[in-house]
Amino acid sequence: MTPIETEGPSAPPAARTAARPEKRAPENAAKTPPEEHRPEEKRDERDEKPPDQPSGKPRRWPWIVGAVVLAVVAIILLIGAHRKRTQRDADAKARPRAVSVVTAVARTGDMPVYLTGLGTVTALNTVTVRSRVDGQLLNVAFREGQNVQKGDLLAEIDPRPFQVQLEQASGQLAKDEATLQNAKLDLERYRVLAAQDSIPKQQLDTQAATVAQSEGALKTDQGQVDAARLNLTYTRITAPISGRAGLRLVDAGNMVHAADPNGLVVLTEVQPIAVIFTLPEDQLNAVRDRLRQGRKLPVEAFDRDLKHKLATGELATVDNQIDTTTGTVKLKAIFSNADDGLFPNQFVNPRLLIDTLKGVVLVPNAAIQRGTQSTFAFVVKEDQTVDARPVEVRLTEGDTTAVAKGIAAGETVVTEGVDKLQAGVKVEAGKPGAPAPAGTPAPQSKGATSAAHR
Repeated sequence: MTPIETEGPSAPPAARTAARPEKRAPENAAKTPPEEHRPEEKRDERDEKPPDQPSGKPRRWPWIVGAVVLAVVAIILLIGAHRKRTQRDADAKARPRAVSVVTAVARTGDMPVYLTGLGTVTALNTVTVRSRVDGQLLNVAFREGQNVQKGDLLAEIDPRPFQVQLEQASGQLAKDEATLQNAKLDLERYRVLAAQDSIPKQQLDTQAATVAQSEGALKTDQGQVDAARLNLTYTRITAPISGRAGLRLVDAGNMVHAADPNGLVVLTEVQPIAVIFTLPEDQLNAVRDRLRQGRKLPVEAFDRDLKHKLATGELATVDNQIDTTTGTVKLKAIFSNADDGLFPNQFVNPRLLIDTLKGVVLVPNAAIQRGTQSTFAFVVKEDQTVDARPVEVRLTEGDTTAVAKGIAAGETVVTEGVDKLQAGVKVEAGKPGAPAPAGTPAPQSKGATSAAHR
């Protein structure tokens, strides 16, 4: 009989485990994946593969190493470029920068010497046309502003009253002529009778006096006829000179009188025309010396701003006295004024050419700098640095200066940007220009060619 084994403390652990009833997992519990799909077991299987068996996926570590190397190289290059740029900027700051300037080239030329004064255009002749007889103005034959010639008809006055006066004077003349003829016949008779001693001598003398009286009356009548005929001609008012007519002062239909102060119109002679200007008395001797030599001194008339030349004429004469209140002397120049560039009473700036300097060194006025001790100019040397060179100015005319010493023809001088310069400073300029022709007025002239500022 087989004995029944009972569970007891003496049973081995394995037996107790086999005899323990198996617990049932709940239905909603998560299912445990099969052992062959567990990742731990897959890792074990990979670990158990032999070294020479490929894993089936590419290795990534070579790409990562290459990217790191490229990044390091790029950083090194950037650091080097930054160091070079920093060094270049430091070198540029340490180096002095060139100053941008405008330059001009000194040249050799002729410098005209002018004497400039203040003047007024004056008509050579100015006439106020007035009526010489009293009467009604019938016709105005001129246009305002018209250029008229000497003898042209300007106006007409009613001639009928003067025609009547002429007829009366002519009638009286004819009457007195007849009386004279009768007196002369009586005188001849009296002379015959007096020779025969038929009449007294006194009667003959009385008749001779009567004849002389009639002759005097006849001359008076002739004068009245001539006066009436002259007054009749005065009814036609003609231009006494050639010139320009001004505004009409009296309209047709008005009564005009010989005593009217304003007249009918004012005529001014504008071709030729004169300019009266003044110069300081210190310059009088230079002008007179050249006039004594018989030289013709040209005179140029410029406008108020010295920008435009209006006309060119010639000096005519110098006044005979100096104005003690201003210390100036008056001069008169004549201009043909063919183009009507000058107008009566116009203000002008006359320039009298007194002399010409030959073969002098010319530079623009802007190149000449005046310091507290001397006059100098900045001259550009071959190494593009400037030298503050003392100069001696001979003459300045317009915007051009004639230099006696200090600058030679062909040297380059600085005309603009001098406030930033000192001796030895390096400059930067474009192509140098040349000074304007000497004698050109400052506002009108063109100076040195400017270099572009960079």
